[in-house]
Amino acid sequence: MNERPVYPQTLRPGDTIALFAPAGPLRRPDRLRAGIDILEQAGYRVLLPPDLPRREQDYLAGDDSSRLAELHRLWADDSVRALVAVRGGYGCLRLLPHLDFELIRQRPKLLLGFSDLTALLRAVGQGANLVTFHGAMAGNLDSSDRDTVEATLALLAGRLPWQRRLTGIEVLRGGRARGRLAGGNLTTLAHLLATPWEGDWANTLLLLEDTGEAPYRIDRLLTQLQLSGRLTQICGLLLGDFHAIGDDPAQARAQREAIWQRALDLTEAAGIPVWGGLPLGHAGRNLPWPLGVEAEMDSGRNTVTLLPESVQWTS
Repeated sequence: MNERPVYPQTLRPGDTIALFAPAGPLRRPDRLRAGIDILEQAGYRVLLPPDLPRREQDYLAGDDSSRLAELHRLWADDSVRALVAVRGGYGCLRLLPHLDFELIRQRPKLLLGFSDLTALLRAVGQGANLVTFHGAMAGNLDSSDRDTVEATLALLAGRLPWQRRLTGIEVLRGGRARGRLAGGNLTTLAHLLATPWEGDWANTLLLLEDTGEAPYRIDRLLTQLQLSGRLTQICGLLLGDFHAIGDDPAQARAQREAIWQRALDLTEAAGIPVWGGLPLGHAGRNLPWPLGVEAEMDSGRNTVTLLPESVQWTS
């Protein structure tokens, strides 16, 4: 990406946040209602598709054409300042060939989600040259920890900290690195390989998380990224939560450490800094990250510093 990406305008009290469902159907209306309450109590108007509770086509929130039309309609609505996904699941991949990137480019808006939304975030970031945001969605905001809720509201209001000192992380391999923040859900990123929406891996600080996958599957996905040459292009690796299978703490710790060790093995030749335990993923600790913004990771201080000169600011 040679042209600096556009950083969308943030919100003011009274602005409209549109919720949309580009992937799986609504499963927990109670949790969505709680998430809407959080956004409304922060002073925002929340626009919810009226047919969302009834919209279900197996594992999708409606057919492809209706989900795509919803996204384009909300993006074209000048009263909408931000689009926040209801939930992930699966389905964004099916929309990518039909996205109207010119519409999105002409109306830069704040786009927030994670998990399956990784496909949409990456495609919009590349196709519309827009900074997109990996973070909690409306349907899981109520189950997120306090830091995540506060950081999400700070993002919406334009108070995202430009330097974040991370606590509770493990510096698996030290060092400093500078690159564009990229990544998200590991499985989804692997599914984007060799497609037109794969995005650029070169000189990136790669964020990775996943959920419900056995360690051997995580191993296989990481190995695929290495064998395909993608991990050799990045300059830093930041591992979030991998939401281990089962409830046993000892088993979860063993799974996490096995994933960390495999990541170290695969990046040994490159010698890049690798951190584990970032507040990123499905386990309730999911701070927002602006994808496309350049940042510096400093293992001596456990800081990630965003570089405002790396983006174009909208007026």
